[in-house]
Amino acid sequence: MNIQKITFGSGCFWCTEAIFQTLKGVKAVTSGYMGGKIKDPTYEQICTGNTGHAEVVEIEYDADEVGLDELLLIFFKTHDATSLNRQGNDVGTQYRSVIFYHTDEQKQHAEAMVKKLTDEQIYNKPIVTEISPVSEFYKAENYHQNYFADNSMKPYCAFVIQPKLNKFAKEFTGKIKPELL
Repeated sequence: MNIQKITFGSGCFWCTEAIFQTLKGVKAVTSGYMGGKIKDPTYEQICTGNTGHAEVVEIEYDADEVGLDELLLIFFKTHDATSLNRQGNDVGTQYRSVIFYHTDEQKQHAEAMVKKLTDEQIYNKPIVTEISPVSEFYKAENYHQNYFADNSMKPYCAFVIQPKLNKFAKEFTGKIKPELL
């Protein structure tokens, strides 16, 4: 196995976690906070938008099973990378579109993917995704981990996360772990 890590912020980490947990080759997804200016932030502090942290998921994946470019493409196709500091009704810097790279190779691939999507005019507006070096990762509180799996009947899960998963499954069926189909 060739285990690598990359960290994505694409709005609410509950949605991002649910999508990447279904992906073949992904071994672990941990919700947390990154990119801010205080140590050990809490969810309540993050929600103020004053800490500078983004809600993120740290993804551990087997690079022999799923490629970095596949992960990046799924990241870009499952959120609005043209919306500055917001995803849907979630507004604030904590919901920004961001890739925290762990290696120079990841940085180069992320920049190349932004260029490719821009050149192909995939979006009507410019991509505003931040590409930054990894910084201290703070694991979110336990109730945020496996949120969709543990709370699928809650309204947010049913009306926000499930439609995103359905859209993802329709486009990326071959990439979903077979036990989840």
